[in-house]
Parts: sequence; C-alpha cells; structure tokens
Amino acid sequence: MEETTTATAPLITNDAVVLGILVLILTVIFTTASSERTAFKKFYTVVPSLLLCYLIPSLLNSLNIISGEQSGLYQMASRYLLPASLVLFTVSLDLKEIWKLRHKAGLMFITGTVGIIIGGPLAILIVSTFAPEIVGGAGPDAVWRGLSTIAGSWIGGGANQLAMYEVFKPNPNLFSAVIAVDVIVANIWMAVLLFGAGRSEKIDAYFKADNSAVNDLKNKVERYRKSIMQIPTLTDIVQIVGVGLGMTGLAHFFADIIAPWIEVNAPYLEQFSLTSKFFWLVVLATAFGMLLSLTRARKLEGIGASRIGSLFLYIMVATIGMQMDVAAIFSQPGLFLVGIIWISIHMLLLLIVGKLVKAPFFFLAVGSQANVGGAASAPIVASAFHPALAPVGVLLAILGYAVGTYGAYISALLMQMVAPQ
Repeated sequence: MEETTTATAPLITNDAVVLGILVLILTVIFTTASSERTAFKKFYTVVPSLLLCYLIPSLLNSLNIISGEQSGLYQMASRYLLPASLVLFTVSLDLKEIWKLRHKAGLMFITGTVGIIIGGPLAILIVSTFAPEIVGGAGPDAVWRGLSTIAGSWIGGGANQLAMYEVFKPNPNLFSAVIAVDVIVANIWMAVLLFGAGRSEKIDAYFKADNSAVNDLKNKVERYRKSIMQIPTLTDIVQIVGVGLGMTGLAHFFADIIAPWIEVNAPYLEQFSLTSKFFWLVVLATAFGMLLSLTRARKLEGIGASRIGSLFLYIMVATIGMQMDVAAIFSQPGLFLVGIIWISIHMLLLLIVGKLVKAPFFFLAVGSQANVGGAASAPIVASAFHPALAPVGVLLAILGYAVGTYGAYISALLMQMVAPQ
C-alpha cells in the first residue's frame, strides 16, 4: 500500500513510542470490548472492535500526532508480522473445507475485478457530464493515465500499480495525486467492509444468503481447536513464535533468491508480479503454513497459534490505519469524487451478483478486499469473520496479483476511450 504525504513533521517521530501507542490502543480496545459493562457492550454491538483498531491510528495520523509516511512500522509489520501470521493461521488449515468455498469465493473475486475494470471508465463518464476538466487533460497530464495506476493497485497491488505507471507514464505530480486517492478511498472502503463484517449475520439474513459452507468451516475449526486446547507453557509460546518467525525468515531467504533470478532471467514475468519479493514472501509463507498443516505442527493451534497470529495481524491493522490521512481528501476533491464513484460501482456490482447467487457477505467482502487491498489487508478482512478464514483472503489476493496487470491495462484503455479530450 502506498503512503500519503504530510507537510510538517508529526508530534511523535520515534517509532518505539509510536509502536507503544499503537499497542496501548489495541489493549484498551480489547479490554473494553470484552468488558461486561452495559455501555461497552452496547457500543461494540454498533462499532466492531477491529474497525477501531484501524480508525484510531488513522485519526492520529490525520491530526499529525504520528505519521504513517515517516514511520517504518508498516514496513516492519507487512514484512515480518504479516507473513508470520499467515503461517500461524494456515498451520491448522483444513484444505478440504477451504476447497469447498472455491465456487462462490472465486465468483465474487472475479465480480470485484470486473467492477474495478469497468468502474474507472464509468466514473470518468459520469464526472465528465458535469465537470469534464476534472477527468480531462492531454499527454502525460491526461487524468486517465494517472487513474490507470489505481486500477493496477485495486486489482493486484503495488507491483501492478508501478507496471501501469511504466506503461502509461503519467506526470509525476498527477501520479502523486492519484496515490492519495488510491490510499484514502481504499482505506475508507476497508473500513466499510470491517463495519459490515460485524453485521454479517444481519446482512446475510437480509439477502437470504446461504452461508452454510462458511459456517461449516468455522464450526469445524472451533471443534478441532477445543479438542486439542490446553494451557500454553512458555515452551509452547516459544514454539509458536519460533514457527511463525522461523518460517517468515525462510520465506524471506527464498524470496530474496527467487525474485531477482526471475527479474534477470525471465523479466517478462513481471506482468504477473513474479519479480516482486513481497509477492513471493506472501506465497511462500502461506505455502509453508499449508505444508506444516500436514504435520504434527497442526497441534500448535491447541496452544494458541491462531491467537498469536491474530495479535500480529492486529498490529498490522494499526499500521495500515496509520497510512490514512483524511485531510488529503480536501487537496484533490475532484479526483476523490472519481475514486468514490469508482469504488461505488465496484460495490454495486458485487451486491447485485451476491444477491443473485445468494452469496454470504463474507465472500463479497473478501472478494472485494482481495482486489482493492491485496495480500496485506485481505486476510485482515477475512479474519474479521473468523481467524480460520484468513487463508481464503490470502489465496484470492495472490490471484489478484496474477490478473492485476491485464485487468488494469484493459481498464486504462477503456478510460482513454471515454476521457474528454
């Protein structure tokens, strides 16, 4: 995920202090969320705790108390804690049950991709009817060139976004503006999905969705967890952290070899994001977790593997929240309008198809976030429903990397066709 820019230095610049603040925020949220007090219970029935873990850091960033741009915590969390959490989530994976979700999960992912591809051109068409200057321009200043990079980001990820930048060569100043649109709109959308995750049962009932496959997986994981659960010792905790961070180190080791080798020997594979170290880091961490699920390591779930994985992921959530500066919306209001219309079309298409096939909200949310947020945030949205579902988000996000460049290229050509000259 790209980062927005801030004009002045934040109040707090020491990352050790910022990390302490973020973890204290998580502590307060989880403590109050588990409180028996009526006021807290009522509050958290309206506002999901995961959403607060995300929004409070974004508020601190917007007030320039901390800075997502100047902090190295997101880099740390995405490169160390995210892959470790993927290992710990997948170590108890039931591949047979995950496979049962493939049809509707795949359909909603593809629907989300199509929504991004056509959403950009339709947003340009709509805005051009009343403010053509917002979406016009010529040469490198043509707004559609900048928007092509959003398409790359929202279908695949950072590597696909940079691929579109290299292909269509937007003006660097324009590129900086659309990065702000990309980050803010994607973060607002993620907040909406997290809010919806807290109300998924009501949404599913309203759409008469069949969520039996998702519930079967959650229930099976819960039964398995209870059957092997025990009070963890220090040795148990060390084993869990050792497996998570050990496999993360191994994933980094191989990613540092594989990505540069492909870049030198098969550069044409860049279009599939196969030259990205982060891509290989996510793929390898997930693969190692899956392999461990076939061994005795699967019993680590009984001593808290997914709970420690969740802790890592919640810290990741807080660092993602740090990337959002709500004040940036007012610097380019026209482009933000395009982004809001674009994501709304994506949402509308998902709702229509989801209603037709009676897909539970889980598939809509994860299919969308696997496109818009990629591997860094798709497992976060998935785990908001249940930690056992995090691997579904990862697998779909990996698919997004593969199709991101092609989908974004098609979207860019369509935007070029409809953009005012």
